[in-house]
Amino acid sequence: MNTFLGVDGGGSKTEFVLINQAGDTLARHHEGPAYYLEIGIEALRAMLARGIGATLDRTSLPAAQLTFAFVGLPAYGEDSHLVAELDAVASPTLTSGSYRCGNDMVCGWAGALACRDGINMVAGTGSIAYGEFAGRSARAGGWGEVFGDEGSAYWIAREGLTLFSRMSDGRTARGPLYDRLRKHFALQHDLDLCAAVNGKAHALRSEFAQLAKIVGEAAQQGDASARELFGRGAAELAAIIDATCEKLQVPAGVTVPVSYSGGMFGLTDLVLKPLRAALALRGHAYQFVAPRMRPAAGAALYAAKCHGTPLSDAAIESVARVSGPLMAAVESAPSPPDR
Repeated sequence: MNTFLGVDGGGSKTEFVLINQAGDTLARHHEGPAYYLEIGIEALRAMLARGIGATLDRTSLPAAQLTFAFVGLPAYGEDSHLVAELDAVASPTLTSGSYRCGNDMVCGWAGALACRDGINMVAGTGSIAYGEFAGRSARAGGWGEVFGDEGSAYWIAREGLTLFSRMSDGRTARGPLYDRLRKHFALQHDLDLCAAVNGKAHALRSEFAQLAKIVGEAAQQGDASARELFGRGAAELAAIIDATCEKLQVPAGVTVPVSYSGGMFGLTDLVLKPLRAALALRGHAYQFVAPRMRPAAGAALYAAKCHGTPLSDAAIESVARVSGPLMAAVESAPSPPDR
């Protein structure tokens, strides 16, 4: 029976899932980060070798008998000079022609929508949308924290610190965010924030992005300026989804399924509901659907699709029952009306 391996590489951890054509989950495994910009390509190659080997060893499946694999990598395709090198990163553990590499955004889409047409919006540390429709694929967003990643945790954290500076100067009325950040950084003087942020190892994206939690708590405490940041962020996410839909050339009047993944969507009132409202004002009809399964399981489904032997609906349901979504489905708010 055909077997398919999905690899969802991330900035802090990498998940491996092995399934068969019937939708049975044969093995799962976790390794460390796959962000080659931080760990280097050779370290990435070594991590994948360990992870693939450990996953296959759980079922005593020789690598030569694996039907196909899809390896999702963060930042893949964002430096054309490195694509060929990254395409070979799972070798010699897997032979050429038995796997495909791509951006990890594909894993999120494949898991959330089970490889069905539609768009998946990721809003975690960063933000990016990816979708497929009628054989076409497109992405938008994902330009990184320096000049992109709008609506992400990093973006909210950065904008929250900007808001603090304005509150300190008197350019904006002080709200709960001001005292929360002073307490978090144990500031004796407001300007000490510069040393706290620039002088410490906040270079890690994930660590800096954690500050978004403080901005969210202030917004829920009634800080109008902090809440407005989330409104702006939701509008940016809507624009990213809309841009993806335009790139996919979806005909007018066709309803497009939209799913979501990433920690920011755990903030239902601050992110998901405003995003629905923002999309309702745009030119396309969108239908929100809960994510079906974890990205690594989606990567395994995508491996089957790449091989030309996609799983049946019953097999997909079997994978989804075992995998489950990365985050709890948020379905309390109604979908925006068709336009």
